[in-house]
Amino acid sequence: MKIGVIGLGIIGSVYARNYAAAGKLAGTWNRTPKPGEPEWKETPEAVAEAADVVQIVVADPPAVEAILTRIAPRLGAGKVVVQSSTIDPVSSTKFSALVTARGARYLEAPFTGGKLAAEAKKTVFYLGGDGALMAEVDPLLALTSEFRLKIGTIEQAASIKLAMNMILAIQLEGVCEALTLARRAGISDEVFFDVFGKNSGYSALAKMKEPKLKAGEFSPQFSVKNMSKDMRLALHSPGGAGLPLLGAVRAALHAAEARGWADEDYSVLIKLLEQK
Repeated sequence: MKIGVIGLGIIGSVYARNYAAAGKLAGTWNRTPKPGEPEWKETPEAVAEAADVVQIVVADPPAVEAILTRIAPRLGAGKVVVQSSTIDPVSSTKFSALVTARGARYLEAPFTGGKLAAEAKKTVFYLGGDGALMAEVDPLLALTSEFRLKIGTIEQAASIKLAMNMILAIQLEGVCEALTLARRAGISDEVFFDVFGKNSGYSALAKMKEPKLKAGEFSPQFSVKNMSKDMRLALHSPGGAGLPLLGAVRAALHAAEARGWADEDYSVLIKLLEQK
């Protein structure tokens, strides 16, 4: 089986290179042309024709739907769609129905891990769908990941991705608020993080964001706009209503977007607190 990648952002482009290095890449396409990418095709339809498996790595549900609408006529028996964008469970159900109506098969496969993880082949996929299909595509996904976790249904895979991102958003907002409290008490950042590093609440996320918070440098590792989109999807997903911390962090991210920080790392949330 060979795989095609549609969506060549920070992560999709790394996945494509990993597949190409293994001799398994059938084609690539991106809305903004990137003809220098390996196995570049002029259209997503051409990728779908060339590949046994089409992996979609784009921004949001409307972008996924636009891709699927275009490639649907090229889908059929023997074709597989691996949907790796962060979407909501309702959209997952809709997209699966669109794909299977053409006789193809659908696997929900959102992931965690940024550019460095993808380059090191340390991505973790959350898989939802048919177990036999998971096993069938596992050798391909193993080329760019460390773990492929079987979650359950396609809807559950989409939901757990949103749940994991909720943890990241809420945890970092907590770190920002705690750091702000310490700063207002006259405690230096060095003392704060030295103490925090020996506290049971310290985490890999806190370690990653510590340099940004100290320096006030917010180049994106995970942008405000993308985290805001994910929290909006979570808030409007079945089960998302009435979760107070989710609502609060979604409002904070929306406020950061309104201040023109959409493309900054979401650790920029600390600036909202500095302005209060």
